[in-house]
Amino acid sequence: MTFEEILRAFTDAVEAGDGSRLARLFTEDGVYHDTFYGEFQGRAAIRDMLENRFWRDASAFRWDMRDPIASGDLGYAAWSFSYASKLPGVLGKRIVFEGMSRFRLKAGRIERYDEIFDMGIALSQTAFAPDRIARIVGKAGDAVRARHAATRHLEDQD
Repeated sequence: MTFEEILRAFTDAVEAGDGSRLARLFTEDGVYHDTFYGEFQGRAAIRDMLENRFWRDASAFRWDMRDPIASGDLGYAAWSFSYASKLPGVLGKRIVFEGMSRFRLKAGRIERYDEIFDMGIALSQTAFAPDRIARIVGKAGDAVRARHAATRHLEDQD
């Protein structure tokens, strides 16, 4: 499968809510790292994430990948993503945001999927109280700081 074919199959599976089809695109121990829901490893966990988290909280997904670039076992794509919320206070409201994805590939399957987007833009479209949004974004900021705790980015400078 080409990288473009993987992207099409990936977004088609998400839009259809077909966790088994999405999981088959991954290696046996593949990882899907979702910015909202966290990290899911293995096909069973990836299937469960899509069917029992994504589709529990939203429906009518639309995911358009664009500008794909692949080199060896690494691929990137920009995207637009939207869904109809099932959450109280925003039931049926379309939430839309943009981001980037990184795919680490192995033998034609996804070994690891990561995404980056501005969580604040997505959360600002919900009916969450400002303090709840601040807590969610704050936790995401804490996670970034933790990943860089021992790097030059957080070293004390004299």
